[in-house]
Amino acid sequence: MNTGRKADELMAKIKFTKGELKRQRDALKQYERYLPTLQLKKQQLQIEILNQLSILEEKELQEEKIREAIEVWSGLLTDSDIDLREWVRPKEVITGLKNIAGVGLPLFDHVEFELAEYDLFVTPLWVDAAIDALRELVSVRQEIAVVKKGIEILRHELRITTQRVNLFEKVKIPEAKEIIRLIKIYLGDQMANAVGRSKIAKRKIEEAVLAEVTA
Repeated sequence: MNTGRKADELMAKIKFTKGELKRQRDALKQYERYLPTLQLKKQQLQIEILNQLSILEEKELQEEKIREAIEVWSGLLTDSDIDLREWVRPKEVITGLKNIAGVGLPLFDHVEFELAEYDLFVTPLWVDAAIDALRELVSVRQEIAVVKKGIEILRHELRITTQRVNLFEKVKIPEAKEIIRLIKIYLGDQMANAVGRSKIAKRKIEEAVLAEVTA
């Protein structure tokens, strides 16, 4: 029933003219020309998502290793009254952009930190190593955040592109083909009827002429 209703709705909106036939043929050409571009974009997005997921897994493993290394001497941080937070807090996260199938994918570059200024003569030697390690941990976590954001952007674009591919494959192209088929049938019937009427008219004229001649 649903299919029948859709067919009735399609028939109701069709203009059975040569102009409409040309318009539908032009539209079909556009759909069929644009579809491969969408399919390619979909494929590129899928590949890049897998690539970014691999990078994410690698960075998360890196984060875990750095964190485990820090835990070995983390007791020094808890036992000391030295506050390292202002020196390991990100000042700015620098990123770039990579174009993937027309999508701007954020790329992590580096993290900028405040300059660590302290008295080298009174500060324990382990502070330098602690700052470096903590900054490395913070940098990796910021990179993970950028990668996750990029994956979210790619997945959003993939959803939109997939919807468009489905629209063209399952709706626009089949609908245009069906409209073209129906218009061609209608115009063919009209032409056949016109030829039939012409033959009938011609025969009647011939009969009238013959009757007049033989009268």
